[in-house]
Amino acid sequence: MEDQNLGLRQLGVVLTDRGSKYAVSGAPVTSRTEVDAVLDLLKTDRAYAKATHNTWAALLPTGGLKADDGESGAGMVILRMMEREGIKDHVIIVTRWYGGKKLGGDRFRRVQDAVRAYLEDL
Repeated sequence: MEDQNLGLRQLGVVLTDRGSKYAVSGAPVTSRTEVDAVLDLLKTDRAYAKATHNTWAALLPTGGLKADDGESGAGMVILRMMEREGIKDHVIIVTRWYGGKKLGGDRFRRVQDAVRAYLEDL
């Protein structure tokens, strides 16, 4: 079963803030191709495919990669946390469903909270 799901771990919605919901997922990866495969697998779930943002970062043998998916700066927040924790050969995806109210700088704190929840569950 692990091979079929690429090691994808989904914690689901870990927090809400002013209507926005945040979920966090991740998987072991060693290449950009594997990152894309994990993202594709995650998005086979209709809810994740329709999410406002699927922001992610990965620390690969070739270096760090990140994508904000419209949530400007959020990929770097995830990448920095992974570097600090020494989490390598892994991708962490923070999914946000926008709740109608802008969060300003708090959105970065919510991304950090989601990544922290994932790291605690490793």
